[in-house]
Amino acid sequence: MNLDKLKTTDDIDVAGKRVIVRADLNVPIKNGKVTDATRLERVLPGVKALADRGAKVIVISHFGRPKSGPEAELSLKPIAEAMQKLLGRPVAFGEDCIGDAAAATVSGLKNGDVALLENLRFHKGEEKNDPKFAQELAKLGDIFVGDAFSCAHRAHASTEGITNYLPSFAGPLLMEEINALRTALEKPQRPTAAVVGGAKVSTKIPVLTNLVAKVDKLIIGGGMANTFLQAMGVMVGKSLAEPEFAGTARDIMTEAKAKGCEIILPVDVVIACEFKEGAAHEVVTLENVPFDAMILDVGPKSVERTASVIENSNTLLWNGPLGAFEISPFGEGTFALARAAAKLTKAGKLVSVAGGGDTVAALNAAGVTDDFTYVSTAGGAFLEWLEGKELPGVAALAREKVH
Repeated sequence: MNLDKLKTTDDIDVAGKRVIVRADLNVPIKNGKVTDATRLERVLPGVKALADRGAKVIVISHFGRPKSGPEAELSLKPIAEAMQKLLGRPVAFGEDCIGDAAAATVSGLKNGDVALLENLRFHKGEEKNDPKFAQELAKLGDIFVGDAFSCAHRAHASTEGITNYLPSFAGPLLMEEINALRTALEKPQRPTAAVVGGAKVSTKIPVLTNLVAKVDKLIIGGGMANTFLQAMGVMVGKSLAEPEFAGTARDIMTEAKAKGCEIILPVDVVIACEFKEGAAHEVVTLENVPFDAMILDVGPKSVERTASVIENSNTLLWNGPLGAFEISPFGEGTFALARAAAKLTKAGKLVSVAGGGDTVAALNAAGVTDDFTYVSTAGGAFLEWLEGKELPGVAALAREKVH
């Protein structure tokens, strides 16, 4: 996947052209109203820029997981209304994304107009990457712009298939994501550190394996750290751990050593006998974890150590919390480290790139999201990128094609 071959629409004349923009409008909706417009706010500047240049902009997206055909509660209609408010201009809504209804909506557009078409997943051809469905979508446009990095790990008709039938370009949000990730992983300012947390080692083996070859320091937290500690002979009591992956953890540590990457694990931990808000808890060293207690966060010495690692780094990549941050007081380790990273970033001493659902929630809870260099809203695509996988939706935009 040659990312240098990705082209944007910056140098082409889009006036009068029908430009199909694949966005990710999977936003939370309650009682027919969008409750968090973050994803809309990120993608709409690119839509507005195309419209301002005289394009007829046709936005397409999936929403939720419809089981078989259209479902009223998974319609994109409320999202069209939210888009209209945020854009400050009318947004036409197409009752379907292909066929006569879609064609009628598109043919009614004048230069500078914007339309949103109905949920792509109301058609089985979308997730099957059916060439016929991709061709039906392509009929509606002259140009395709992929601007949904968070969906790029899926080879669907609207992310991969459509690129076979239209001149295809990378959108500004997708480029922003890719440039941020390349800065952190491919062309980083060294030394580099990564924080990888979360519940299970089993879900992040490829991420860890890829990162030990790329970064100088790898900070492991969350339930994953318990598995590594257990693999080193530490008794972790009733903590969440995966003893069956102890061998994998040891292999990753061996590989890290061979690659010159230092793995950093907690040196003290916060324990409790029950997992609930405000539970009685204490800080203990690793050799003092009681058999009936759970490790639920990293301790202050661990935070101090990891903060020092970040302070001596130029680039930081973050995926996953250090503890059970959703329940007070077990988010303090994550929040303290996040604040330290944010402070260094604001001072111009650190390039910090974070991503993944839990990570975004933790940074929001710590109040530092805006202070990081870049925070990706992508979940699966962000993880697959960290694993070193090729993302079909990005690779399709980078391929040379004759149309």
